[in-house]
Amino acid sequence: MQSVKVNPALRFPEFNSSWNEVKLKDVSTKIGSGKTPLGGETVYTDAGIPFIRSQNVVDGSLKLDGTYITHEVHQEMKSSKVYSKDVLLNITGASIGRSCVVPEEFEEGNVNQHVCIIRLKSYESKFIQSFLSSWRGQKLIYQGQTGSGREGINFDSIGRFKIKVPEIEEQQKIASFLSAVDKKIQLLEQKKAFLEEYKKGVMQKLFSREIRFKPEGGGEFPEWEEIRLGQVLSEVKRKSKTNNQHRVISSTTTGLYYQDEYFTRDISSSDNTGYKILEKNQLVFSPQNIWMGNINVNTQFDIGIVSPSYKIYDFKKGYNPLYFNDFLKTPIMQHEYMISSEQGASVVRRNLNIDLFNSIRIKVPSETEQNIIANFLSTLDKKIEFQISQIERTKQFKKGLLQQMFV
Repeated sequence: MQSVKVNPALRFPEFNSSWNEVKLKDVSTKIGSGKTPLGGETVYTDAGIPFIRSQNVVDGSLKLDGTYITHEVHQEMKSSKVYSKDVLLNITGASIGRSCVVPEEFEEGNVNQHVCIIRLKSYESKFIQSFLSSWRGQKLIYQGQTGSGREGINFDSIGRFKIKVPEIEEQQKIASFLSAVDKKIQLLEQKKAFLEEYKKGVMQKLFSREIRFKPEGGGEFPEWEEIRLGQVLSEVKRKSKTNNQHRVISSTTTGLYYQDEYFTRDISSSDNTGYKILEKNQLVFSPQNIWMGNINVNTQFDIGIVSPSYKIYDFKKGYNPLYFNDFLKTPIMQHEYMISSEQGASVVRRNLNIDLFNSIRIKVPSETEQNIIANFLSTLDKKIEFQISQIERTKQFKKGLLQQMFV
């Protein structure tokens, strides 16, 4: 242990003692991982001992997904038992570097080979986990990775991590403060999840006509009219005339994104002349991937260009694009796209039969009722978006703390 005369940029005023530099192996009783049980997923059960994999380790929290192993398998893997206050660190794959502390109420579990258990002697687990999440900790993890593609980090490298730590009282104060920030993020995420589930339930009841809005003057709206989807849409085939005439937009199952922001590299052609022009409130989808939910109404961008393979449609008069933005993404409609698509060369690629697509029969409310439903759902969307912005803002606040509270 080496005493170092350094102070973090942000420190609680009641502390002024020097921080000590330690190697992680010197302050740990265990650094190691488990394995996949013999038989793999076939030995997973619906109850028993929680089995933790890399997807369960999220920065700052452990999110179990109902995967269990029997007590017998757990005993066979007794060297990788997990207990409360253990630090878990993902050590392979795309999620390498993610970490969490096992909650105090957690009784016992086990891990596979992709998750490392760090069991500390007398140090504050949350402090060490927070350090690992900081840019300094992430730098150590990156530098310690092995293999040509830096695809993993071994226990020896983890043990050699040099970490600067204060006295236990200051560790606990920092850990308590950061835990409060994590709790706020979790509460915001729970509220977002609640709003998303509420919207999903309301949409199901609205589109099935289980609940109906009423006109302002009283009475009832007309019965919904059954029509073909092709009666709602008018295909548009405007194309760009020069390269990079507008920014390239990608349509995905989760929405529309500027391609240069969504992907880490440019996947469009070097010359995008002839790409289709997408304007606001137009419908766009990939005929090969619509069966998976790749269909969107452009409510975000004034204009852009999309792959020539996409289909673009205007909504005819009397049909509200915002109403159809939600309706066309419902599970019932996704089923319709599935049966209107034909198997392609790949198992995950199905080609939409446009005639069948246009022939899909739907029930549509009057334009006034469409507008009311669209406005109601848009209000929910704004509440969800507000929660997302609050989550991101709090995460950025935490990121700033992690940069300043460690040395």
